[in-house]
Amino acid sequence: MSALVQASYYRPRIFPIKNDVTDAEIDRAQSIDPSATLNAEIIEEIGTVGSVGSVKGSSEVSYGLTQYEYGNIEFWQKLVNTATLGAVGQTAITQDDFKTPYSNICAYMTDDDGTFLGTVLYPGLRTSGFSLSISDPQAIVERSFDLVGESAIILQNTNKYYIYERYACGSGGDNEVDLSTRAPIVDPDNAGVYMFKVYRVRGAATTELTLTTDYTYSNITKILTIVSVQAGDVIKAYYSSATAPATMFTTNTVDVAAIRGDSVDIYLYVPASGKPSSADYAYRLQSVSLDVSFDRLDLREIGNDEVVARGVTNTTVTATLGRLLETFTIEEVLRGQTAGYGKIDISQFSDEIALIIKIYSDNTKTSFKYGFMATGMTTTDIGGGVNVAEYVNREGTIEGKSFSITADSTLLV
Repeated sequence: MSALVQASYYRPRIFPIKNDVTDAEIDRAQSIDPSATLNAEIIEEIGTVGSVGSVKGSSEVSYGLTQYEYGNIEFWQKLVNTATLGAVGQTAITQDDFKTPYSNICAYMTDDDGTFLGTVLYPGLRTSGFSLSISDPQAIVERSFDLVGESAIILQNTNKYYIYERYACGSGGDNEVDLSTRAPIVDPDNAGVYMFKVYRVRGAATTELTLTTDYTYSNITKILTIVSVQAGDVIKAYYSSATAPATMFTTNTVDVAAIRGDSVDIYLYVPASGKPSSADYAYRLQSVSLDVSFDRLDLREIGNDEVVARGVTNTTVTATLGRLLETFTIEEVLRGQTAGYGKIDISQFSDEIALIIKIYSDNTKTSFKYGFMATGMTTTDIGGGVNVAEYVNREGTIEGKSFSITADSTLLV
């Protein structure tokens, strides 16, 4: 009787495709929910009882992931295929940085008997949205991601390990990469083919290479030969093997286990009034959510079953702030007025509101980790209700198009 795979041995890892960016385990994951729709169409015809067959369309894959917040910007960087954006001294990650990057995500699975079962691979995933949620002041902060793709692959038996090899070209011309340590196994669906994908990173350009034209592989010598490279090029090869990768999952013991709502600062203000100050701190908040959605335009072409271009046509940033009614401070900010203003007419709310969320390692707030800033936001909803023997609730929703994510606090202004 076979053993089961428990969550502790379901080990997720992300592999950014564009640029020379290292892969990494996915830390603090609380739920992972991938699904695939195969889009097969059953064909019938006049004169025949029943169907004459089916035609397979392109599959649609959705990949949902929820993490506890742990104060590290790394996963955001992996999603946008960068090692620098958002870091201290670098520019922030913005909505434009999510347009063209894509990543492979896999899970290495071992059963309760300690037997490695195989790898589930979701290639070519792009970000379609994400959210940050604080459900109450003492709740653990959660961040969730929605990714989309077209493929899901199960690797098992002799193909059970998913392998990524990076090689830096030291000279021009043809370069050879020795893959004998973790030898590729032939693709069962493609006789004579051993590589899933091979890419060349040259400066800011990442190019998918073509078998025979751009590279060859010998199963006898276990040598991958890249044709006509330049010194400094980086080669990224992906394949399956019967030998385990050097690293599948390393538990992150450096960052905090999780971060609660008491370790977060929220600022709400109108930038025309200057940089945010203590007067712009949003007090008495009971819940906060920040949701970002991307309207993706990922293009195909006739004669090709893969996506050939990736983009985003529109970004929507929505923030909802919930509180118990004590004063009308937030409404004063939305109106663009100082405290004590005598009349708040919702028709005159500002459309240049800025929201800043700062995340710290703990509630002493002495160690800033990273933060979000959304600008150019306008109020879309103001509500509030009350039940018998309860305090009055007040909730506001603001919406915009632009955001930034950064570990550099000087950029959150």
